[in-house]
Amino acid sequence: MGLINFLKKAFSKPYTTVSVAEAKDLLSSGAALIDVRSAQEWRSGRAPQAKHIPLDRLQAGTAGINRNKPVIAVCASGVRSASAARLLASQGYQAYSLRGGMGAWRAAGEPVR
Repeated sequence: MGLINFLKKAFSKPYTTVSVAEAKDLLSSGAALIDVRSAQEWRSGRAPQAKHIPLDRLQAGTAGINRNKPVIAVCASGVRSASAARLLASQGYQAYSLRGGMGAWRAAGEPVR
């Protein structure tokens, strides 16, 4: 049983992947939204409440992100936000990754500026 538990823990995600609707609920409860895309992607349209922290900058440090609030990471499709959420979770944050990224956000009809 020890090996199975070890493997479950080794391969489990330390963060949660959420839908746009779940992300909106978290945001209304005080969660922070960080956009980990490049500056060019950020300028092409972003969620109004998002804070821009590119993934490479996030990897250098998490200064400025409130550790007492849940944090939702968003990128273009969900791959970089999963990396960001994994990184944040490893540093003690309650971390989430937005499934489908900004593509899903737009498809759900959510505001983009």
